[in-house]
Amino acid sequence: MSDTVLVDKHDTWVEITLNRPQKLNSFNDDMHVALRMALEGAIDDGARAILLTGAGRGFCAGQDLGDRDPSKMQGPPDLSATLTTFYNPLIRLIKTANLPIVCAVNGVAAGAGANIALACDIVLASDKAKFIQSFAKVGLVPDSGGTWSLTKLLGVARGKALAMTADPIDAATAEQWGLIYRCVADEQLLEEARLLTRQLSQGPTQGYANIKHAIHAATENTLDEQLELEARLQKTCGESPDYAEGVTAFLEKRSPHFTGQKT
Repeated sequence: MSDTVLVDKHDTWVEITLNRPQKLNSFNDDMHVALRMALEGAIDDGARAILLTGAGRGFCAGQDLGDRDPSKMQGPPDLSATLTTFYNPLIRLIKTANLPIVCAVNGVAAGAGANIALACDIVLASDKAKFIQSFAKVGLVPDSGGTWSLTKLLGVARGKALAMTADPIDAATAEQWGLIYRCVADEQLLEEARLLTRQLSQGPTQGYANIKHAIHAATENTLDEQLELEARLQKTCGESPDYAEGVTAFLEKRSPHFTGQKT
């Protein structure tokens, strides 16, 4: 695998680090391929949780614009092809993975880098981190799910303002506005993110996957549709070994030992 992405495997979880610190972990084709391979490999190998973070002083500055220099190209780039080939499959993989994906935003998260972070299930950010929808500065629309995430998480007014002004917001504001889960002291970020990922990796994996599915569906479903979905998912969860273990542990007044096994 390319050294643009580092993979650290633990017993039940995997830490994946974007590793182009000299470029603020901006994406080139190699890093796109390596990240997809790392995520798919972790899922295929049975990881029960994933932590995504960045090396150096930034999380991810989005696309490496050095690869998009107009003076070095014979014509305009086909950015639709870039999204279709790389970014869109990545966002779909993160959103549909049947396990929790935690993101530790250790510094600037700009452009697609911000939106990849927001696609993760739980986002912790350093108190030194900033989120920037930088697309308007180069005449583009937020991609990698950015227009969707901004609208769903912040609403139309704030979503449009951040997209059009490209104003950075700090992690404390992002937490206050509901854009991320929590702002954490910089020196504690990785420790807390690793602890959370480890805890999730020892939980009821199928239940987490169904929580993820249900909450994503809730943004589009009517109440009746959501009630029906909850009933279907609850049936599946109720038939799982983890539910039996959870109830047994509760009755026996002990901590449960979840295996993450499917029904």
